[in-house]
Amino acid sequence: MTGLPPIEDPYWFDKIADYLGPAYWAPDTGRVMAFTKGTEQEVGFLVEALHLEPGMRVLDVGCGPGRHSLALAHRGFEVVGVDHSDEFVRLAREAATAAGLSSASFECADVRDLGHAGEFHATICLCQGGFGLLGGRDETDVFGRIARTLRPGGRLAVSAFSAAFTLRHLEPEAGEEYDPATGVLHELATVKGPDGTERQFDLWTTCFTGRELDLLARGADLAVEGIHGVTPGAYAAQPPTLDHHELLLVARSPSNPGF
Repeated sequence: MTGLPPIEDPYWFDKIADYLGPAYWAPDTGRVMAFTKGTEQEVGFLVEALHLEPGMRVLDVGCGPGRHSLALAHRGFEVVGVDHSDEFVRLAREAATAAGLSSASFECADVRDLGHAGEFHATICLCQGGFGLLGGRDETDVFGRIARTLRPGGRLAVSAFSAAFTLRHLEPEAGEEYDPATGVLHELATVKGPDGTERQFDLWTTCFTGRELDLLARGADLAVEGIHGVTPGAYAAQPPTLDHHELLLVARSPSNPGF
């Protein structure tokens, strides 16, 4: 039994996306939320870690309004972004059109029903998009679906919130609660909309250990190439510490001679 408030709506984050709208990221003005300012650094690291070359196909799972997808498209990759939020997909499509990026396309889809098996040279799932917001129950199946999008020899990058960081920096006095049974952190977040009005939302973020990510990857028949400790805008090949917000898994699907 969990002591956390029940997650009544599995798509609870869509309400936050609808409220944020362009306040999440406004490419037409250059304004970004604080944690999105490291997009170029993150993408630069991923291009090297995933051995990407221009023209390769990349899937961005839980793409939000498309910040990583668009940055990759600017670098010459063919990118498909997938998100459940109609509002985020609308913003991503508008941004791609405004930038003239025909190599970036976006789809509304539920990660629990993710298709695209065997289509991509690389797949990314970052900042809890489509993976860390599932409530602690569906992650194994969803991770397998994400892994199956890779071509033979393709590489995967998945970030997840660190359970070690969460417990070290837990703030019960601020209303934060952590459920040891599911690894889910519950918190109240104050979100500012496009007109500057603030509103509180419940957040449920599933947290992981490095070992759990390793087991998920191996269970999906992937070869683990690294589990790194990262913070937004500071991706690097380095061991996780208790002060890294996130873990970044890099793994590879088995190759075959025809790849």
